[in-house]
Amino acid sequence: MNLAVIGFGNAGGKVVDKLLAFESNTGRSLCRFALAVNSAEIDLAKLDYVPRDNRILIGQTDQRVKGRGAGADPEVGATIARQDHHEIERAMDGVPIHDIDGFLVVAGLGGGTGSGGAPVLAETLSDRYAEPVYGLGVLPSADEGGRPAFNAARSLTSFTEATENLVLFDNDTWRQHGDSVEMGYDRTNEEIARRVVTLLAAGELDGSQISEAAMDSSDVKRTLATGGVSSIAFASSGLESGTREEKGLISRFTNGHDEDRDDGDLTMKVHGLVRKAVKSRLTIPAEIDSAERSLIVVSGPPSEFSQKGMRRAREWLERETDSVEILAGDDPREGADRLSVAVLLSNVTRVDRIDALQDQAVDAKSNIQQQADTREDEINDLITDDGGELDPI
Repeated sequence: MNLAVIGFGNAGGKVVDKLLAFESNTGRSLCRFALAVNSAEIDLAKLDYVPRDNRILIGQTDQRVKGRGAGADPEVGATIARQDHHEIERAMDGVPIHDIDGFLVVAGLGGGTGSGGAPVLAETLSDRYAEPVYGLGVLPSADEGGRPAFNAARSLTSFTEATENLVLFDNDTWRQHGDSVEMGYDRTNEEIARRVVTLLAAGELDGSQISEAAMDSSDVKRTLATGGVSSIAFASSGLESGTREEKGLISRFTNGHDEDRDDGDLTMKVHGLVRKAVKSRLTIPAEIDSAERSLIVVSGPPSEFSQKGMRRAREWLERETDSVEILAGDDPREGADRLSVAVLLSNVTRVDRIDALQDQAVDAKSNIQQQADTREDEINDLITDDGGELDPI
């Protein structure tokens, strides 16, 4: 696919930066236009790959913001997104609209600018353009506390309604024990970039080989057209023995597929990678039989592909999801040093993490209100004399 990608807020901008870095390092082509929108000037300055002219600071005239962030308040994030919509839209004039398949709005849902502003932007884009608008939302870890959970649960509803499909990534699933906060987020952003680019960049005319079973953007768009929320599975494996040059020579003489090698080990390797990805490598854990549609992309050197393996993997996923809406294709990358599979599970409806997030958010809402009421009484007790003999000035 060709996408215009917009990162909204601190987390959204960092994810877009990682997408561009992954593209650069792997020779992929996905982001035809990249924009970062934030209310904190310092966060925009930390980006490395988003062009400086495409870093938009909003909320400068808002007395609560003034270029220093929304203070983890999604109401502020939504307000300044509406107030400065003309500035954002002027930046969007640079989108090569006739050369893209859709928009991808990326945001962390636990803060203020992204959780409040991203749904507003997605709704604006849907009204202004005919191209589909997809979302990529990052859920906060449960140990980040009640306020981020409260923000995320509210944003999740708005973001899902404003997009054609919302892909979710759960920080709880991917942060490793012992990670610092910064290291944990950096690791999760790399995982996001690897999955999103491997899946959505398949089939692009970027100089890579095109096979008869190549995936294309219409396959991805059809799978994402379900609405709701989705999860991406991913797994990869090193190459079999033999030099890349030897495999490349075999590939050229066999149009990317060596029939003698399209059995046995390669079949099991492809099939096994798909099973491994779906069973344990989802961006957000979900009951896979609740998915409405699915799509499998196998990416790597053509000599490592197995059509029989892809067919078995598709048949297995049909049984697991109890759905015939399964598409599968390959993405030849002659220079790749690994075989990778990405599996999109679209419109999953049984996601325990979302249920837990909503429960945490309900508790947080009650605690926030209770603390506010108690705090007001405590302040009154502090500044008022016990005998009521003093009059305020």
